[in-house]
Amino acid sequence: MARLIRNKQGIPSTLLTRFLNSPSSLLTLPYYSTSKRSLQTLAYEEIQANPNKPYTHTAFILHGLLGSARNWQWRMVLVDLRNHGNSAEMEGLGPPHDLLNAAKDLGNLINSKGWDSPDVVIGHSMGGKVALQFAKSCGNRDYGENVKLPKQLWVLDSVPGEVTSDNSDGEVEKVLQTLQSLPSTVPSRKWLVNHMLELGFSKSLSEWVGTNLKRAGGEDTWAFNLEGAVQMFHSYWELSYWSLLEHPPKGLEISIVRAEKSDRWDADVITWLERLASPEGDGSAGKISVHVLPSSGHWVHVDNPKGLLEIMAPKLKSLVP
Repeated sequence: MARLIRNKQGIPSTLLTRFLNSPSSLLTLPYYSTSKRSLQTLAYEEIQANPNKPYTHTAFILHGLLGSARNWQWRMVLVDLRNHGNSAEMEGLGPPHDLLNAAKDLGNLINSKGWDSPDVVIGHSMGGKVALQFAKSCGNRDYGENVKLPKQLWVLDSVPGEVTSDNSDGEVEKVLQTLQSLPSTVPSRKWLVNHMLELGFSKSLSEWVGTNLKRAGGEDTWAFNLEGAVQMFHSYWELSYWSLLEHPPKGLEISIVRAEKSDRWDADVITWLERLASPEGDGSAGKISVHVLPSSGHWVHVDNPKGLLEIMAPKLKSLVP
């Protein structure tokens, strides 16, 4: 049985293992993981069900802000976006730090490794908008002929339009302001968690912020480039991808997963998404599907991983002949 570990993006590896294997059984089967870094592109981790067999399908998984099969020969590539995780230390990922360049980094990674384009791109929170930008740019052939549209795009609890103060409780801004007020090194992880609690943040959020520390030179410092991440957050707020959802390219299905208890969605956005959700159609354009993940807040892969799997697995399986 696979070990229960959490990777850089906070996604339970047993959940990823289930993606790699038959969704009908929901069994946890052995997987193999390798961590790799690619100079001047992005850091990433690969997970394969069976390294002795060639994979036939690839999915990219993109984290949010500050995040870091026996029958299915799938490969999962867990990417550290610019300014996050091991990619924060990469040379060549200069400004501007926005979603356009974050998506371009993916294209550069694919081209530099000589990979085929991923069949699936899965993005949570900010990563969801990076995924939308990636699809938009692929449709425009911005990354060259080798980087093609994925077949499926999964946007997990990420509002596709501009984000305003009306549909945000300001919690992320408060966290970023708090982190900016702290020195680059802190006394300890315990000190940081207690400090966040004293400022009124929840225990779960405070502990999650604490996971973004790394030990370097005997000190605890951030595992991300904070100023670059702040710039990416502003870009996340400003960009809108409604036009892509209204006219999805042929061959692409965009699946929006809204967490039932998430506070990021207003009624108008929900209504518009439901109107865009498309039937099968005649194949001349792409498709939009909308799903609600029950009993889950914004951290979908933590709050209800089984429910998320049940939504995603049948569509992923449909790609396998």
